[in-house]
Amino acid sequence: MPLEHRGRTPVGTPPEPQRDTAPLRGTRRGNSRLPRRAAVGRRTFSSTLKALDELARSGAQVSVRIDDLDRGTPVLSGDDFVTLPVAGLGVVPLLVEVAAQIEAGTLDALEIVDRNAVDRVEGGGVWQHLKAPALPVADLAVLAAAAGDGTAANALITRVGLPAVRARIEQLGLARTALLDRFRDKRGPDDAPHVALGTTREFAQLFAALVNSEVVSAGVSAQVAEWLSLNHDLSLVASATGLDPFAHFNDEHGLLFINKTGQAPGVRAEAGVIAGPRAGLSYALTVCFDDLSISHRLRAHDAFRVLGVELMEFVF
Repeated sequence: MPLEHRGRTPVGTPPEPQRDTAPLRGTRRGNSRLPRRAAVGRRTFSSTLKALDELARSGAQVSVRIDDLDRGTPVLSGDDFVTLPVAGLGVVPLLVEVAAQIEAGTLDALEIVDRNAVDRVEGGGVWQHLKAPALPVADLAVLAAAAGDGTAANALITRVGLPAVRARIEQLGLARTALLDRFRDKRGPDDAPHVALGTTREFAQLFAALVNSEVVSAGVSAQVAEWLSLNHDLSLVASATGLDPFAHFNDEHGLLFINKTGQAPGVRAEAGVIAGPRAGLSYALTVCFDDLSISHRLRAHDAFRVLGVELMEFVF
C-alpha cells in the first residue's frame, strides 16, 4: 500500500532568515562569519520545497526540519512532528549511550566483543569482511558510525542493552524517538517492523545539541560527534558538500559537517550539522516511499541532494 503524505498543505514554509547571530560555540574554523544580509535573497529553500512537495504528491511521506544552530529557531519545517522509520539513524542514540557508559566507567572502551556472540548482518558493513573475530567496544562504535555496520551496532546493543538505550532516549527528552530492535537482514512477523523510529524535529535538535556540547556532557557530546564525523556515507544531503567521504574532519574551506544516514527498503533518512562562514544549521530529512523502481528511488535521492545544495548556499 502506498505511503501517504499527511495533510494537503505544502511541506513547509521557511521563515524570514535571521540577520544577526551569536558566534557558534567553538565548532568551526576560519574567519568571523560574514553578515547574513549578504545572502538573504537566496535563502528561501524554494527548490527543496518544490522537490519535497513533488514527492508528497507522488505518494511519499516526507518530513523535514532545519534549525539555526546558534539560536535554536526553525528555519524550515514540514511534518517534523510525524514519527517515521529512520533505519540506521537510530544508531545515534545508541552511540550516546555507549559514550555515556564509557565516561561513567561502567563500560570499558577496550573491552573485547566476540563477533560469534553477536547477531550478524550480512547486508552491509565492514566487520563481516575482516579477519579479526573480535574487536574492542570503541572500534565497534567507529564501525557503526563510519560504515553503517549492522553487526557492530548489534554488538553494541548486546553489550549496553536496549533498555539502557531507551532510558537514555527518554532522558534526552526524545519523546517520539525509539530504538526498537537490533539490525536484521530480514524481518519476520515476530520482529519489530523497523529497527528505529523518530521525528526530524528531534533528530535535528539532537545533532544541534551534540555540537553545542549539550548531550549528557561535553565529553560525551565530543566523543559522539567525533565518531559521526567519520561517516563515509555522503550520498544523500552530503553529496552537495564536495567533501572527501573518507577524510572530511578538517576541511580547508572551514566547512564543519557531521551526519548520519539511514537506509532501508522504501526509507531514506539523514540528520546532521552543517556550518560555514555565514551560518550554522542542524537538519533532518526523512522520506518514506514505494521502492517500485530505480526511478522511484532516484527521485527520493534527488530531493536530499537539492536540500544539500541549498544548505551549502545558506552557510556560505
